[in-house]
Amino acid sequence: MPGKPKSKRRSGCPVSISLERFGDRWSLLIIRDLMVRGFRTFTEFEESREGIATNILADRLHKLQAHGMIAAEVEETDGRRVNYRLTEKGIDLAPVMLELLIWGSRHENAGLSCAVIENMAKRREQVLAEVRRRWRARDSTPLLPAFAPSRGL
Repeated sequence: MPGKPKSKRRSGCPVSISLERFGDRWSLLIIRDLMVRGFRTFTEFEESREGIATNILADRLHKLQAHGMIAAEVEETDGRRVNYRLTEKGIDLAPVMLELLIWGSRHENAGLSCAVIENMAKRREQVLAEVRRRWRARDSTPLLPAFAPSRGL
């Protein structure tokens, strides 16, 4: 595992420290993709609709790993392939990510069904429990379809 990057903290404020660790757009999108979309590989992140450049992707994966938010695991069936996984520290961001999803849907033209997001907002604890269950089970099935209103959740 790469060593931790040396960084001088701006302050001792927990919000400031948190933003130093994962506050840039790309890091949050990588965490989202691991948590919600079930992405695991460099190629999946690279080919997402976000259009992240490969050098930035590699840098953010390295930083997230160095800060203990994700882990890189060699795939058992193909030793040349690396799969990324959230650590306990990374999965603890689930409530933050859910609130960002809800906030963005309510206050911006996000393009995602407001009914799906409002359904998730009404069932925050169930959504978070399902995120953790999938993480523990290493289930990479995308999360959002499970919380569509037609499924009764």
